[in-house]
Amino acid sequence: MIWMNYLIMCLVFGTTFLAIKVGIDAGAPPFFSAGLRFLLAGSIILLYMVVRRKARLSLLLRKEMLLTGAGLTFGVFATLYWAEQYLSSGIAAILSATAPLMILLLQTVISRQRLSLSSLVGCLTGTAGVVLLLLPGIAFTFSRFWVLGCAAVLLGQVFYSTGTVYSRRVVQRFQDTSPIALNAAQMIYGGGLLLILSLFTEKIQIETMLAPNAIWSLLYLIIAGSMTGHTIFYWLIAKTNPVFPSTWLYISPLIALCLGTVLYDEPISVLSVVGGIIIIIGIIVINMDSLRTFVFKGKHAGKEINKQVTE
Repeated sequence: MIWMNYLIMCLVFGTTFLAIKVGIDAGAPPFFSAGLRFLLAGSIILLYMVVRRKARLSLLLRKEMLLTGAGLTFGVFATLYWAEQYLSSGIAAILSATAPLMILLLQTVISRQRLSLSSLVGCLTGTAGVVLLLLPGIAFTFSRFWVLGCAAVLLGQVFYSTGTVYSRRVVQRFQDTSPIALNAAQMIYGGGLLLILSLFTEKIQIETMLAPNAIWSLLYLIIAGSMTGHTIFYWLIAKTNPVFPSTWLYISPLIALCLGTVLYDEPISVLSVVGGIIIIIGIIVINMDSLRTFVFKGKHAGKEINKQVTE
């Protein structure tokens, strides 16, 4: 079940970038569709948890949920949805994979500790990958909005890293509350902030939101992306550890890159592919110590299970 759910999660997260692109190309306003997605998904999950008596609605009265939602949902997806007006879904996915690098740098600044050699090599490798990925758009087919879109996705990962570091403290503070309920509450606040932003920046046209591609994109992102994908992610954390589920960042961007090219005829250059692979390598190098620990524990647990079965 663990490996089956892990595979499903990687496939779901790998397809969400293309689903966002399809909805935006259909004319759906980026901030409004993002806000509607997370507000509905968060509300459904939280109400379900309340009915099952695994959470309380009073959770929404805590300022921690607002702050987490501002970082993990509002800041990340406001930039991502806006950027996908000008970027392919594959490029957006690869740039989003820089999140672990951002988290590492932020934690290093906060703790005032020096980077280990492997972390430093990983950061330099990831940075080189970003440069290679951006090079075709800057040097050969320069587009101001293309470059701004790339910068927006990277800015979103700064929000994500800040929200992630802060959310770890929140989870420790709310140890008696399910992480799934905490995630639902922050999605509600993040979705609400996105709708407020849409109110002041976008003109909503009902006919564009009712376009078939816009409707299917929204439904898929609510059910598969926000409800299924994130629920599996937190389930895997509970069943394994925080390191293993996070390795979707090594797989899903490449899935998104391939799907965008094959199913949506998104243009891709050789340099961008090489840059994307180098970014993934950099992220793996950064997390090498954690991955080794996970593999060692997994082998040890497997031996213990085999021993018990034999006995």
